[in-house]
Amino acid sequence: MNKIRVVGAVFLVLGWCCVGLCEPTKMPNIVLVMSDDQGWGQVGYMGHPHLQGKTPHMDAMAESGIRFNRFYAAAPVCSPTRASVLTGRVPARTGVPGLHKRLCLQEKTLPQALKKAGYATAHFGKWHLGGVKGSAMPVLPDDPNHPGHYGFDEWLSATNYIEMNPLMTHNGKIVYLEGESSILMVEAAQRFMKTNRDRPFFAVLWYGSPHFPYTALEEDREGLPKSLDPRVANLFGEIIAMDRSIGMLRQGLRDMGLAENTLIWFCSDNGGRDHEPDSVGGLRGFKGSLYEGGIRVPGIIEWPGRIQPMVTDFPASTMDIMPTIVDLLDLPDDSMLDVVDGASLASLLDGKTPDLNRTIPFTSNGTALIEGNYKLFQEGRGKAAKWVLYDLKMDPKETVDISKENPERFEQMVEQAEKMLASVEASAAGMDYPEGKVIQPQRGAEWFAMEEYQALYETFSKLKPGWSPPAKGKMERDQE
Repeated sequence: MNKIRVVGAVFLVLGWCCVGLCEPTKMPNIVLVMSDDQGWGQVGYMGHPHLQGKTPHMDAMAESGIRFNRFYAAAPVCSPTRASVLTGRVPARTGVPGLHKRLCLQEKTLPQALKKAGYATAHFGKWHLGGVKGSAMPVLPDDPNHPGHYGFDEWLSATNYIEMNPLMTHNGKIVYLEGESSILMVEAAQRFMKTNRDRPFFAVLWYGSPHFPYTALEEDREGLPKSLDPRVANLFGEIIAMDRSIGMLRQGLRDMGLAENTLIWFCSDNGGRDHEPDSVGGLRGFKGSLYEGGIRVPGIIEWPGRIQPMVTDFPASTMDIMPTIVDLLDLPDDSMLDVVDGASLASLLDGKTPDLNRTIPFTSNGTALIEGNYKLFQEGRGKAAKWVLYDLKMDPKETVDISKENPERFEQMVEQAEKMLASVEASAAGMDYPEGKVIQPQRGAEWFAMEEYQALYETFSKLKPGWSPPAKGKMERDQE
C-alpha cells in the first residue's frame, strides 16, 4: 500500500512538471487561514468605521488576489464550518451538525488526500472538532479525535478558541506558550514551512481571534477611540493583531522564496457578534443566524504566481475549498466521498466565472438554500416554521419575502431543500460510509468534567503560572 502511495505521488508531481508548475521543485503550497467570529464587515477594505486603515495586510491580500463579496461559512457557528473545510460536505453529514461535536473518523479529509499526494501537513490553533466543550484547553495527547487522526503530520492545537499565553498540545506533548496567540500560531507555522520548504506543504492556521473574551495587547489598541466599550476595543485589537500576524505570514513566505508558489485562502468561520453592530457590514443577523450576517464572511484567495486581482460576486462557500484543491491538483476521484456538497472554483483562479448550476445548502441552526441571487430560508421553529424567499441582489438585507411573486422558483427550491434534508439525514446515519453506519459514538463533554483532564490539572499548574482548576461546582460557559 505504501509503495502505491509513493508511486501515485511521483506521477502527480511529474504531471505538474509537465504543465510547467513544478519549478523550481514542486506543486503549490497551500495555506488555509481562518479567523474566529470575524464578521463580513470587520476588515478595512469594507470601510469599517474603526478598522479602515488598520488591517493593511488583509487589505493587501484583497487587492492582489480574489476578493469574494459573497463568501459563506457553511454554518453560523464554528465547529460545523471547520468540518466543511476538511470534507467539502454539509457539516451535518460529517457528525458535526452543531457546536462541540466529533468529526466522524470515517470521513475522507483534505489533509489525508494531500498527505497521500506527497504534501507535508500541519494544523495550528483552534481545533473544536473533538467533541469537547468549554474554553480552550490542550487537546488530550491520546484523544481519539486529535488532528493527527485526520491526516495532519504536525499539530499544535487546542480544543477551542485560544487567547493570550495558551496551553496547547504539540504532537502529543502539552506545552505552554507565552505571547499573543495569532503571532504564536504564525511563528509555529513558519517553523513548519521552513522545515518543509523543499517539498509541498499544507498548513491549516485556525486563529482564536477575534473570539470572546477579547484580550488585546495595548499596542494593538493604540489609535482606537477612547470612547469605545473596552470589550469592543479589545475585539478590534485582536483583529489588528491577527492582521499583523498575516503580514508576518506573507512576508515570511516572500523571505523563503515561496510566495509565488503558495496559495493562501482566508476566511472566517461564521458571522460577527451582535455587540459590535458594524461587524456584519449592514446585513441582517449575526453569529448563530442563517440570515446573511450570520454566514456571509470575509473571503480572499491569494496566489501571486497564478491569480490576477479580481473582485467577484460569485457565491462560494467553505464547502468549496476541498473540491477546488482536489480539482486543482488533479487528485484521484476517491479523495472525497461520493456525496459532496461543495464544488470546484478552479476556473475562478484563472479569472473565469465558474459555470456551476448548483445550490449552497445550510442545515446548522435552521435550513437555507442559496441559488445564485436567490435564498430560500426557513424562518421559525416547529409548527410555526415557514419558508420564505429572498432576492439577495435586490434585497441584500432580507426584508421582503418574494415567494408569492415567484411561485415556480419558490416551489422548486422548497423541493430541492426537502430532498437535501433527506439526503443529509441519510448521511448523518452513516449511509455514505462503506460500513453503512457511524462507528464512533458522539461526544460533547465539558472538559472540566472529564477525568482525563482532571488527571492533568497538576501538569497544567506546573506549566502555566497562575493556572488553577475551575472552582468545585462551577459550570463554566464557553461563550459560543
